[in-house]
Amino acid sequence: VQLVESGGGDVQPGGSLRLSCVTSGIIFSNYSMGWYRQAPGKQRESVAFISIDGRTNYAESVKGRFTISRENAKNTMYLQMNSLKPEDTAVYYCNARPLTGWDYWGQGTQVTVSS
Repeated sequence: VQLVESGGGDVQPGGSLRLSCVTSGIIFSNYSMGWYRQAPGKQRESVAFISIDGRTNYAESVKGRFTISRENAKNTMYLQMNSLKPEDTAVYYCNARPLTGWDYWGQGTQVTVSS
């Protein structure tokens, strides 16, 4: 099983990035998917979640700015991040969670928001 994140980078405040998580080795459509992030010195926190049937949920801090989506045909999940703030700086991780059994994590992609 592999979850590979991409799309991170350095961006100025107010900018945008689109993260991708490409999965392999799982039946993607059977997994709820989520984005988490971990800033230096802080615990990992949930950012956004999308269920098997496409229902979404967001952390209050990113509502209205971030959009999670999934494309089952490509085994891929996305996170569109707009109006980025310095406090969004973190390593962003992809998570795949089945109804029962183990969940899986990607290796993370760094997002740095700085002027």
